[in-house]
Formats: sequence, C-alpha cells, structure tokens
Amino acid sequence: MKERAHTSSFQTLLFMIGLFLSALSVAMVAPGLLDWLHDDINWVAFATAMPVTAFAGLLLAFAYRPSTQAPTLSLRDTFLLTVFSWLFISFFAALPFLFSNSTTNPTDAFFEAISGLTTTGATVMTGIDYASPGVILWRALLQWLGGIGIVVMALTVMPMLRIGGMQLFRSEFSDRSEKILPKVSQISGSLISVYVGLTLLCTLLLMLCGVKPLEAVCHAFSTVSTGGYATSHTSIAYFDNVGVECVLMLFMLAGSVTLMLFVRTVKGDPLALFKDTQVRTFLSITTIAILFLTLWRNSQGVPLPSALREVSFHTVSLITSTGFVTTDYSLWGAFPIMVFFVLMQIGGCTGSTAGGIKILRYQIVAALVRTQLAHVRRPHGIFIPRYNGKPIPEGVFMSVFVFMGLYVISLGVLALSLGLFNLDFVTCISGAVSALNNMGPGFGAVIGPMDTFADLPTGAKWCLMAGMLLGRLEFVTVFVIFSARFWKA
Repeated sequence: MKERAHTSSFQTLLFMIGLFLSALSVAMVAPGLLDWLHDDINWVAFATAMPVTAFAGLLLAFAYRPSTQAPTLSLRDTFLLTVFSWLFISFFAALPFLFSNSTTNPTDAFFEAISGLTTTGATVMTGIDYASPGVILWRALLQWLGGIGIVVMALTVMPMLRIGGMQLFRSEFSDRSEKILPKVSQISGSLISVYVGLTLLCTLLLMLCGVKPLEAVCHAFSTVSTGGYATSHTSIAYFDNVGVECVLMLFMLAGSVTLMLFVRTVKGDPLALFKDTQVRTFLSITTIAILFLTLWRNSQGVPLPSALREVSFHTVSLITSTGFVTTDYSLWGAFPIMVFFVLMQIGGCTGSTAGGIKILRYQIVAALVRTQLAHVRRPHGIFIPRYNGKPIPEGVFMSVFVFMGLYVISLGVLALSLGLFNLDFVTCISGAVSALNNMGPGFGAVIGPMDTFADLPTGAKWCLMAGMLLGRLEFVTVFVIFSARFWKA
C-alpha cells in the first residue's frame, strides 16, 4: 500500500509538470504570431519550440493522469514539484532563444530563460534594440508568468513547507492538509485577477504617457513582476520621460507588496495595505533612503529636482529587485553604492513578486532582538515577540534563522565560485548578491547597471543561474532534496 501511494503521488508530480509545460507551449503562440505578422524569421523559432514543448507536456499529462479527481501530494513530493517544475519550465522556455538568432549557445539561452522566470532580469543579450518583436515579448512574458508563479508559491506552498517564517501565513492563505490543489486553485483565482488588473492598468498608463503599445505591454509585464527586462539596452533611459518613470515606480511598489492585500482591499477592506506592518516598514525604508540619497546627490552639485527624480527611481527599482535603470548610479560615489547594496538584500514584502530576504524576516529578527534586550534588562519578566500584533510561534524563529544561515553560506560559496573564473572582487560579490536576491544588475565594469552578463565565462553564468534558482526557491526548498534523510521512506 505504501508503494502504491508513493507511485500515485509521483505520477501526480509528473502530471502537474506536464500541465505546466502545456501551458508554456500555449504562451509561445503570441510571440510567434507577432514575429510572423512582422515578417521576422524568428517566428520559425517559436513554431519549432511550441510543438516540442506541447508534445513533452501532453505526453506527461496523459501518461501520468491521476485516476482520482482529488490528487494528493506528500510533503516530499511538494518539495520535488517546486524544484523540478522550475527546472523543466526553464529548459523548455529557453528553446525559442536557442532556435532564434537572439543567443548563440545553449548556456546563454538557458541563462536568459531562467533569469526571466525567476524575475532576476540579468541579461546576456547584447542586441536587444535590434531583437525581433516576438523575442522581446517572450522575455517579458516569461517574467510575467514567473511573477505570478512566485506569488502563488509563496502564499500556498511555502507556508505548508514551513520555509523562512512563511508559516505565519499558514492559517490565512494555505491548507493544513496534503490535498493542496483545491486550496491553491481558490487562492490563485483571486491573485491572478489582481495581477492581471495591475498589468492592464500599468499598460494603459504607459500608453497615455506616449509609450508604444508593444513597449507598454512588455514594460508592464516586467514592472508588475519586478523583473526588469527592458526593450532597449539603455533600459528606461530610452524613454527619458518623467511620466513613464512615475508610472513604473508606482507599479514596482505595487508588485513588491503582498498581493493578497490587494485582494482584501477589493473585497471591502480599503485599509488592508496600510494596516499591514510589512507594507508600512517597506514604504518607510524606501522613503528614508530616498531622502538621504537625494540630499547626498544635491550636496554633489546636482539640482534638487534632478536629484529627487534619479534617486527616487533607482531606490524603488533596487529595493523592489526590479533592476530598471536610467543612468549609471555606480558613478555616484561610495555612499549611494553601499545604500543600494543594502537595499538589494532587503527586498520587498513576502507574498509579492520581489526578491531579497524580505521585510518579514528582518521584522522577526528585530522582534527577537527586542525581546532578548528586554530580558537582559528585566530577567524575570515575560516578554512575547509579536508580528502584526500576534505572538510569533517558536518554530518561526528557527525557520527564519535557518533561512538567514543558508543565505549567508550561499552568498559566500557563490562569490568564491565566481572568483574561480578570475573575476574581480566587486563583480564576484555584487554578482552573487544580484543572483541570490533576483536583482539583475550588479556593480563594477563587468556587470554594472548599464552592462550585460554576456562577457562572463560560461562557468560563471552557470553559477549565477544556480544562485537565481536558489534565491527564488528560498534556499531550503533546494537544499533539502540533497539530504539523505529526505529520500528515506
């Protein structure tokens, strides 16, 4: 009976991966059709990749279709599904890049795909301004699809797996049983509605600012998903439009707060966003950083309006892990670089598309520190750490510290790995931080704000891809499958 149950759950895992691949093949239709309408030869790349992906997806879906209408996943299978679905989808998403003239080798094709799906936004494409409309749309669409996948995973799977303190949302957003599919579908419906609504509104506002329809759609995809793929090598500097920058800032911030709060707002709780301590802290940190950096830039002789404009945009872009740029901020001096380096590792709120360690985890650590300091002052007192006014369970502290520990270890190992390829110190550190926090640009002459990752050695690119996946899947999800105990019955 135990063997049959395991076989059934394994079949469910392959069945779901098949569904994901089938959906991915459908997504290839729009960019392929766009290239065909523009008489661009790259439509052949999508026409080739689509049936290959559809065949693989349908084969898995039909071959491993579960016999019951309510398939279940064990805890182990949920970990495996989370990791392998991202790997399989990234592999097949790379096919249009590989079959087209946009990349020259499999490594670059896979890099562009996994960077898009993890909403990292680091690119190896050097001729973006001359890429076909379909390829431009495909890059942005991958980020958009990856963004909603991240949000659903964060609010349904991560709480159940007790990763990085996400179990705080278990009672609100996820199911305690192993039958997670019905619950996921209920939550997903609401989240997708909000996600699509934000994307449409962003597209409309960008078009009102004078952005062409295709560029507006692509930037809306990249903005709401906090991905950062632009349609030009010069990123948002291409537009040189204050209105465009304001719209992008607004929706980068929207994509970086817990999307379920928008659902609550729509359902009759207009103050849901502002009652959440994560959102308040996130906006406070952003505002303080903008204030100090604006004063810094003004002290360097930059007029106050110009300083406020460029600082506001880049502060929002980096703390939300989007990575859009309008100028080379690495030339501003040491202080802004250090502030941005810190902001990159803070990130947005949990349950959002943003990368980074997330505000929630810093708040949990701060609550524990306050409690410990209070105990030092009054050893016999009773102090209970709280989050959003509710006591924090002990298990949450342990999971957050495990997450933080794995982050530090991964950062060190990834930076050392990049050093093996004779990269300079700044490139190694900023590249590791960029990948693990799904950020995009780094610092220095190689992967700076206005540069691509194209010149990196092949081995370094694979190291960064591993870092992107680790950061997006919250470390524990990946590391646990390498444990011998994980595979024991």
